[in-house]
Amino acid sequence: QVQLVESGGGLVQAGGSLRLSCAASGSIFSINTMGWYRQAPGKQRELVANVAGVGITNYADSVKGRFTISRDNAKRTVYLQMNSLKPEDTAVYYCNAYLTQRMGHKATPYWGQGTQVTVSS
Repeated sequence: QVQLVESGGGLVQAGGSLRLSCAASGSIFSINTMGWYRQAPGKQRELVANVAGVGITNYADSVKGRFTISRDNAKRTVYLQMNSLKPEDTAVYYCNAYLTQRMGHKATPYWGQGTQVTVSS
């Protein structure tokens, strides 16, 4: 089994910072892209940022310059440093990882349980 366990969400005032972490564990052969998505009430889940195994990053326009994604491959962990937070960043943030459990198998997506981020004005 594979688990993605997130931590670091919470309540913060506008302009503040939070750091999310997501650790993958279980029967894992390799991890490709890791990333963060978010879903606000009444809205669809959207990509916030992701990072490929070689370190190439991709960000949603709404968070560029404010959020930084990084990963520690040895720890199988992805981080999201969120600065200059805005009320519109309020959402449940989900960790995502494309990984394989055995050599030669196709990478499949796994999701964390989600962590709430609330930014007050």
